[in-house]
Amino acid sequence: MTAPRVLIVSSGAPDTSAIEQAASALRAGGLVAFPTETVYGLAADAGNPQAIERLNRVKGRAPEKPYSIHLGEAGQVRRFVREVPSIAQRLIDQFWPGPLTIVMSTGAAGTVGFRLPNHPVALAFLRACACPVVAPSANRSGFPPPTDAQEVLAALDGQFECLLDAGPTPLGRESTVVSVVNDQLEILREGAIPAEAVQAAIKG
Repeated sequence: MTAPRVLIVSSGAPDTSAIEQAASALRAGGLVAFPTETVYGLAADAGNPQAIERLNRVKGRAPEKPYSIHLGEAGQVRRFVREVPSIAQRLIDQFWPGPLTIVMSTGAAGTVGFRLPNHPVALAFLRACACPVVAPSANRSGFPPPTDAQEVLAALDGQFECLLDAGPTPLGRESTVVSVVNDQLEILREGAIPAEAVQAAIKG
């Protein structure tokens, strides 16, 4: 297998050529590792079954386990949900862009998690993809998530097409995950945002 293409990018001013190369690789069915403010993610086109199957294989992840959608703009969430619950909207207003994944009902499709990362490279890449993107952490399931490019390369043994290297991630821990279904809040995983801060946001 060809070694992944590593593209060095600056967080302050992401190179548009590098971003487009990475987005093009994803649209062609490839897997792309990229930085967020939490950890590095491994992105695939959510609408490409072959890409999702490969993502599962590379991560060693059960196919029935769902992935969250990563967004480039907050308003994109309305493409997937009929209505944003009021509690979810408060959390979006308070924490997006940021390390909070919000699981909401999408109607017939059940529930899906959504995240808007707070990282210039991540946002530029997700916007350039121009398709729904899933992006779990760029590691084998059960192992620590990578926080820099070298950890990504070591974790995945080169089984992806492209890596956007913007140096170490600022926070170094995964996003907090909450569920807001039927306007009820449930904290599924406490991560970079403390549970107390989430609870305080919905009371305000």
